Amino acid sequence: IPRSKPAESWWTSLNTFSSFPVCSMGNSTSRLYSALAKTLSGSAVSQHQDCLEQPDSARLDPIDPKDLLEECQIVLQKRPPRFQRDFVDLKKNAASNHRPIRVMQWNILAQALGEGKDNFVQCPMEALKWEERKCLILEEILAYKPDILCLQEVDHYFDTFEPLLSRLGYQCTFFPKPWSPCLDVEQNNGPDGCALFFLKDRFELINSANIRLTAMKLKTNQVAIAQTLKCNETGRLFCIAVTHLKARTGWERFRSAQGCDLLQNLKSITQGAKIPLIICGDFNAEPTEEVYREFSNSSLNLNSAYKLLSPDGQSEPPYTTWKIRPSGECRHTLDYIWYSQHALNVNSALGLLTEEQIGPNRLPSFNYPSDHLSLVCDFSFNQDPDRLL
Repeated sequence: IPRSKPAESWWTSLNTFSSFPVCSMGNSTSRLYSALAKTLSGSAVSQHQDCLEQPDSARLDPIDPKDLLEECQIVLQKRPPRFQRDFVDLKKNAASNHRPIRVMQWNILAQALGEGKDNFVQCPMEALKWEERKCLILEEILAYKPDILCLQEVDHYFDTFEPLLSRLGYQCTFFPKPWSPCLDVEQNNGPDGCALFFLKDRFELINSANIRLTAMKLKTNQVAIAQTLKCNETGRLFCIAVTHLKARTGWERFRSAQGCDLLQNLKSITQGAKIPLIICGDFNAEPTEEVYREFSNSSLNLNSAYKLLSPDGQSEPPYTTWKIRPSGECRHTLDYIWYSQHALNVNSALGLLTEEQIGPNRLPSFNYPSDHLSLVCDFSFNQDPDRLL
């Protein structure tokens, strides 16, 4: 998708505003510029906190996603264009009468970790600058227009994602890790955590649960959010959950215990699979791990949506993250969208980037803002879910 500068735009560069106080300026277009500009610089935020405390009515004025995308593209003019990714049609049955539900899963890479701890040795530090990387993340979200967005490693929720996405019509929820590693990095922006966003014109929130995961009866540093929503168009209930399990080799049993705890919580929330379920997450686990088998064999009757892209429908993608660290190249499948296969159909799924697109220096890069790829699926409800349970 090419990036082009809008003709005669008086706001020639968002960066021009990053060192000035930014307050609401009356009309909706200038408020859009204010909203994006005020998220450009952590220093600008701290220096001009008084300007950020706007009345709720001004803060909640809707903004046009096309305008926001256009302004992101101004910031990104010097970057390479976005990679082209295509949706793969997976529909088996006749088309539904209802609009599909588009769900996006993405570990966006915490800014503090990207700059301070993760040691992406082939990624120039300039590619990780928040002023531009933020716009790459927003551009990806705006391009795919998810109805529901599930993110991990969010450490700019309050100053970026909540202010902007709420004005795009999303209801926003954030649950930080109790002991986020971001807090160990100098000049951090607070703890990272999971965030869940859904479009308020499509869904009604029925119930919300913030879950601190346990392992061997001990509370852990990993969290989940689970929300029961009602689809306004169909009247159907479903549960959407987002999580991020413990990282690193050697913690396989720990991840397994966290997965068991999450499944127990979700069994209760969904009344034992009576309510359809979608689970998005960075599980930090390959398909060979015990936690993957727990989800595959759960009484909740779950399937992994991205398996459907394989020729036999039984194999996960070869990778969802690809990076180079001092210890070497890391190419793994860690990210998943699980769904109730008795109650939901996967209409389509977004294809992954090819090795050629990713390039020899891997991720993140000037082209792509995270070391994890976004996953996007379109779901529809089965007409008779009980028959298949």
